[in-house]
Amino acid sequence: MRPDQPAADGYADRMADTPPGTPLPSPPAPAAPSVGGAPRMPLRRLGWRRFLALAGVVLLIAACAVFMVFRLGESLGAQALLIGVAAAILPVPVLVACFLWLDRYEPEPLKYLIFCFAWGAFVSTAASLTVNEFAANRFAAWGLPDALTGVLVAPFIEELTKALGPILLLVFRRREWSGITDGLVYCGLSAVGFAMVENILYLGRLGYASGADRYGPVTGVNQVISIFILRILLFGFAHPLFTSMTGVGLGIAARTADRRVRVLAPIAGLLLAMMLHGTWNLLPTLTQATGEALIMLYGFLGLMVPVFFGMVGFAVWLRAWEGRLTERTLPDYVRAGWLSPPEVAALSSLGRRHAARSWARRVAGDAGVRAMRGYQSAATRLALLRDGSLRGLDRKPADQERTAREERELLDAMNAYRSFFVGRDPQAPTGVWDGSRYHLRFPDGTQRPVEAPDDPVVPIPVVLAPAPPPAVGYAPPGWPGPRSAASWPTGHP
Repeated sequence: MRPDQPAADGYADRMADTPPGTPLPSPPAPAAPSVGGAPRMPLRRLGWRRFLALAGVVLLIAACAVFMVFRLGESLGAQALLIGVAAAILPVPVLVACFLWLDRYEPEPLKYLIFCFAWGAFVSTAASLTVNEFAANRFAAWGLPDALTGVLVAPFIEELTKALGPILLLVFRRREWSGITDGLVYCGLSAVGFAMVENILYLGRLGYASGADRYGPVTGVNQVISIFILRILLFGFAHPLFTSMTGVGLGIAARTADRRVRVLAPIAGLLLAMMLHGTWNLLPTLTQATGEALIMLYGFLGLMVPVFFGMVGFAVWLRAWEGRLTERTLPDYVRAGWLSPPEVAALSSLGRRHAARSWARRVAGDAGVRAMRGYQSAATRLALLRDGSLRGLDRKPADQERTAREERELLDAMNAYRSFFVGRDPQAPTGVWDGSRYHLRFPDGTQRPVEAPDDPVVPIPVVLAPAPPPAVGYAPPGWPGPRSAASWPTGHP
C-alpha cells in the first residue's frame, strides 16, 4: 500500500498470514506499557466552576429520579410498579446494544453514556410529565379534548428535554464528539431511557393496574402482555427514531467550524424530531376520532416504516464511512514517517482491526492483543484530532496548544503500544520505514530501499525511522525529530 492509496479489498483475509521473510533474532522483551485501558483525550483540570456544574447536574438527575419513583409509586402502587418495571426493562439491553454497536470504532466514555441514559430516564420524564399534566388540565378547563396534549404539547416538550442532555455534552465536551454517529448514540440512549420510564407508566397503569382492579390479577397480566407486544415489540423504536433526528443535527454541529451550521443544524434536527413525533401521536388520535383503523395502518406502513428503515440504512452507512476516517486522515503521518502504510490499512475496517489483533496474538500473545487494542484506540483518537484540525475546529490559540499536546501524548502512547509487537514476527522482513519507502535487509546481507507495495501483507512489518514533528501543525518548540516541519504535506492548518 502506498502512502496515498487505500488498501485493496480482501486485505483483512490475508492479514494474519504473513509471507515468508528473513528470520529475525528474538528481541528482548520490551518494558510493558500500560495496556489495561485504551488511551483517551487528556482530561481537563476539574476547577471549582466545573465541579459545581458537575455536582449540580448529578443532584438534578438524582432529584428527578426520586421525583419519578415517588410519582410512579403513588400513581401505580407497589405491585403494578414492580410489574411495570420488570416488563419495561426487558427491551432496554437490546436497544442499548444496537447503539453501542454503532459506536465500536471509537467507543464513547461510559460515564457519558450513563449520563445520557439517566438524563432521558429521569430529567426528561420528570419535566415532560409535569408539563403534559399541566397542559392537559388547561385543555380540560377550556373544554378542549385531552388528546390535544399528545399532539400539540408532548412532542415538543419531550423531544426538547430528551435532547438537552446531549446538548450539554456538546457544549462542554465537544472534543469527545466524533460526528453524527456520536449524536445518534447519545440521543438514542437518552430516548431509550425516556421510553423505559414511559413504558413503566403504560404497562403499570393501563396494563396491570386497570385490568387487576376490574377483573383480577390474571386480566392485569394479560393486558401487560398485550401492551408489551403492541407498544414495545412493534413500536419500541419510536422514541429513539424521533430523537435520532436531533442527534444528526448535533453530530453535524460538532464537526463543523461554521457558526451558522453549529446553530441551525441542531435546531433543524430538533424541529424534525418534533414534527415526526407529533405526526406519530396524531395517527391514533385520528383513528379514534373517525373510527377508521386504516389511518393508523397506513400511517405506520407509509410513514414510520420507511423512515425507520431509512434511518437504519443511514446509520449503517455512516458507521462504515466514519470507520474509514483513519484511512482518510492518517496517510499524512505515513508520509512523514510516524506510521507505516500497513498500519493505516489495518485500521480502516472492523474486519482488518480484528485481523491485526489476531496477528498481534500470534506474535506477542495476550499482551500483544491488549497492546493492539490500545494502539487502535489511540490511532482512532489521533485521526479524529487530525480531522478536527483540518476542519478548522481549533480557532483559539489555547485550543491549538491543547491539540498539539494531545497529539504528542497519543503518538507517544502509540509508540509504547507498538513496542509490544514490532519486530517480533519472524516471518516479517527486517527493515525501516522512512515515510516514503522501505529500507529492507535481504538474506544475502545487503540492504536497499524498496517502494511500498500497492497491497500490504502484514499489519506492522517494520520499525520506523526517527519521527518528525507532529502532523497537526501546532508542534511546541523543541519537538524532537530529524526532519523539519516543512516536510509535512501542505494544506493543514
